[in-house]
Amino acid sequence: MKTILTTSSPVLYDEDFNLWINSTIELLQQKRFDELDIKNLIAEVASMGNNDKKSVKSNLRILLMHLLKWQYQPDKRTNSWRTTIKEHRNRLEDDFADSPSLKNYFLEVFNECYQKARDLASSETGLSLGVFPVESPFDIDAVMKSDFFPD
Repeated sequence: MKTILTTSSPVLYDEDFNLWINSTIELLQQKRFDELDIKNLIAEVASMGNNDKKSVKSNLRILLMHLLKWQYQPDKRTNSWRTTIKEHRNRLEDDFADSPSLKNYFLEVFNECYQKARDLASSETGLSLGVFPVESPFDIDAVMKSDFFPD
């Protein structure tokens, strides 16, 4: 018979993550800090921040890729592309509303994301990578404007 641990322990973390979370919350609420599984708690808090950053990168890459497709394949523009552009702007805006400091991260990774978006746009459109400028043709502020669709 398996013993259910009532404290937030490393063993519980590995055996039943959901129970570990609930136990950790309870210990925090009761201010029983000496019973916390500090190592895994720190890892989980750090992971939360990393997930937010991954979300910014992912949404920015998709947004930039679709803006490139929009600009370089005007004859193939669809409402689906327009919706994807709007949706990924909305997701980024939600991220920034929840954590305003992520806007700085957005600026920090913009060029990196553009390079990846450029490669994705080339793969998806079948156009040569050289068709897309090495430097982003989009003003960083314009990318997030709801009415911005490049010509």
